[in-house]
Amino acid sequence: MASLVESVPASALRSPGRRWPDGSFRLLAILAAATILALIVLVGWVLYIGSGDSIHKFGWRFLVSSQWDPVTEIYGALPFIYGTLLSSVIALVIAVPLGVATALFLTEMAPQWMRQPVVTVIEMLAAVPSVIFGLWGIFVMIPWLRDHLFQWLKSTLGWLPLFSGPVYGVSMLAGGIIVAIMILPIITSVSREILRSVPNLQREAAYALGATHWEVIRIAVLGYARRGIFGAAILGLGRALGETMAVTMVIGNRPEISRSLFAPGYTLASVVANEFTEASSPMYLSSLMEIGLVLLGLTILVNVLAQIMLRTLTGSGTRKVA
Repeated sequence: MASLVESVPASALRSPGRRWPDGSFRLLAILAAATILALIVLVGWVLYIGSGDSIHKFGWRFLVSSQWDPVTEIYGALPFIYGTLLSSVIALVIAVPLGVATALFLTEMAPQWMRQPVVTVIEMLAAVPSVIFGLWGIFVMIPWLRDHLFQWLKSTLGWLPLFSGPVYGVSMLAGGIIVAIMILPIITSVSREILRSVPNLQREAAYALGATHWEVIRIAVLGYARRGIFGAAILGLGRALGETMAVTMVIGNRPEISRSLFAPGYTLASVVANEFTEASSPMYLSSLMEIGLVLLGLTILVNVLAQIMLRTLTGSGTRKVA
């Protein structure tokens, strides 16, 4: 008799009145996930309908053309795509090492009395509006960069195309730096939570094998948390791709492709914020709507590629261990 009861599924032993909460919760979860997907599709559809004139006139040339001339009604998004990707890469190159290093310091090295004040400052930095960062960038960061850091980079690395040409202050490099400052709290906070979730058994096992403190951090902690840290970088990248006001105020807003990081640039989000109210013709407005569609597609594409890269790295690491 006992074996017969044990062979019956647990769900069959429940009364119908106790099964409906599970079914209701499952249905609500499915509806929530479907709502998010529907919102993305709806936004994309509205942008596609609004950019119909531009798509019909320019086609794929819109993505590879460098000319943006509202007077002659000729529009191309290549300078904005270039500026968006380059400023995001600059931001990640600066923010990811700083964010991960800060998270490591807070979880592995900092004394207890120091951790909470630093975490509070980081959380406060994440709550500052982007326009405040833009104003600070114009009046404080840009003059300092123009008179000190950019001059040092030009005198030291001026033989490289990236650091050649005249120094204006407002530039692609300034835009990348301001975005790095804005995504730094996100990367630091997420990385800190991931590093805190590493089991202490990982550290203790490494210490038991004779590893030094640095080897424990490098092998036991970072090796265990690398997937989560990569996810934190992707979250920062998503913020960097869509950042608008702060970048608009310091990047220079010039629709040109330049090899020098000292030259002004433009991003997809900045051109929409700057010129949407000035769109005086249907084609102008349609082109700006297509810019928004390109930004949405670029964000989705970058996240998909990041997920593929993450699975590839994780899979290769698993095979090596095996």
